[in-house]
Amino acid sequence: MVQIKAVIVDSGMITPYGMGIDACWKGLLSRSSAIKPFKRFNTDPAQMYTAGIVPSLEYNGSDSLVMQLLSRLFPKPLKNIQKNTDLIFATLVGEVEILERYVQTGEGRAEDSCPDRLARKARTLIGVSGKETVISAACASSSSAIAQGASLISSGESESVIIVTADSVSEFIFSGFSSLMSIDKEKARPFDKNRKGLSLGEAAGFLLLMSEERASSEKRTIYGKIAGWGMTNDAHHMTAPSEDGSGLAESMRKAIRAAGLSIEDIGSISAHGTGTVQNDAMEMQAFKSVFGNSSPIPTYSIKGGIGHTMGATGLIEVLVALKSLDDGLAPPTVNLLEAEEDAKEWVSKDTQKIDQKAALSTNAGFGGINSALVITK
Repeated sequence: MVQIKAVIVDSGMITPYGMGIDACWKGLLSRSSAIKPFKRFNTDPAQMYTAGIVPSLEYNGSDSLVMQLLSRLFPKPLKNIQKNTDLIFATLVGEVEILERYVQTGEGRAEDSCPDRLARKARTLIGVSGKETVISAACASSSSAIAQGASLISSGESESVIIVTADSVSEFIFSGFSSLMSIDKEKARPFDKNRKGLSLGEAAGFLLLMSEERASSEKRTIYGKIAGWGMTNDAHHMTAPSEDGSGLAESMRKAIRAAGLSIEDIGSISAHGTGTVQNDAMEMQAFKSVFGNSSPIPTYSIKGGIGHTMGATGLIEVLVALKSLDDGLAPPTVNLLEAEEDAKEWVSKDTQKIDQKAALSTNAGFGGINSALVITK
């Protein structure tokens, strides 16, 4: 039986670098970070941090931060999209400010913060009426959603799926990560030997997947394929990853097998690379478990540039990986000064040339969730 391939026919994104993949790509290649000091909500001045903030969003405005991001991403319904396209919406906490306001002031209704209501708003913005699914799988939310969308197409259950994602830097999110003492007061430095933690960021994006047959019948340009995917769970700890990286390694092996490829076909790795001591060390163990110690693969993290965009991170990183394949370059890991010993020859503060036309993108989230995607041209 011939497997139906899920192909990428349209996409879009907004990050702290600006609107679109080109703005993000240019920012990464310039090695300049979009992580800046911010004053979005009331915090102790002595505890002021930085984050990757999208300019001109209004906190506690008439619309939530996430809806403001989505309204910029979809100023009008998408052109040339069939109404029967299915929607998968991925987010960590969605419109959590609505819940914040209700708890703090009693205004509004707590239930209006539920992600399913946000997904319905997104459907209206986009202009689709197909089946609707919400995925909230911690920081692997949108990569899990892409895997789900590709699986629906591969199985023949759907011919067209749009994956939409958005998360923002709210007081709830900021306080939560601060309580875990996982935030770097300055800027995240993924895979650096002196890294101190992550930086938060916000973003929104979408990916339109179709079967090759549907894309052909609609005369669509095909930009790439979601060739394989794999998911596992560490069952180890509520927030900390398994130290040996075995769960993430297994998700990578599954993704590569599902793509019908070998490890030699993978030319680059878009790492989760949060900048925390535990995550980056775990990832390097996982990469070496799969690819071996003596064969470094050009590896990078974009989180020193835009911050950790939580549930949106996987989709944004897939779009960057696709651009990386287009240009034959792995972008620099922004803010990297001196690589951790285990990461030397893998990550770089400079661009790295890549030849193979397949990229691996990995994500790991709270609860031990691991996801891996193989993207091909």
